[in-house]
Amino acid sequence: MDHTAEVTGIGVGTSEDGSNVPAVLLAARAEYLPIVITADQARAIQLGLSGEPFERPLTHDLLVEMLTEFGGAVDGIRIDDLADGTFYAKVDVEQYDEGQARKFVFDARPSDAIALAVRVDCPITVSDGVLDRAGRPEDEFEPERIDDFDEDR
Repeated sequence: MDHTAEVTGIGVGTSEDGSNVPAVLLAARAEYLPIVITADQARAIQLGLSGEPFERPLTHDLLVEMLTEFGGAVDGIRIDDLADGTFYAKVDVEQYDEGQARKFVFDARPSDAIALAVRVDCPITVSDGVLDRAGRPEDEFEPERIDDFDEDR
């Protein structure tokens, strides 16, 4: 079964060497799913969440613009697998040509898929299997460390 997830923010954890480790936090099935990402990926997701336009399109904005220009739309993203500590995602896309819809599925890094989803406001779903293995209770997270990512700390 798949569960609808919401991006709750970018959290910050601490690695064994004491450095900050950003993670995008998804809320689904009354728990958090933390997915460790890079600082650049964290910024891309934060910029999408903020909705602040840039003078020139960033990579994810460019992809959305190109897809739209070619008659396509992102229908949703799925985080559907976790193997050897790596999350896997799919981007579901439809392209419309003369009233006919063609469906496509693209493999993606979860961070890229989430960066797209927050820009087009499409559903994010997470499979039971992924949540069973990586979901965490909400009380494991410190609220002041969510939406407080800054790589210079």
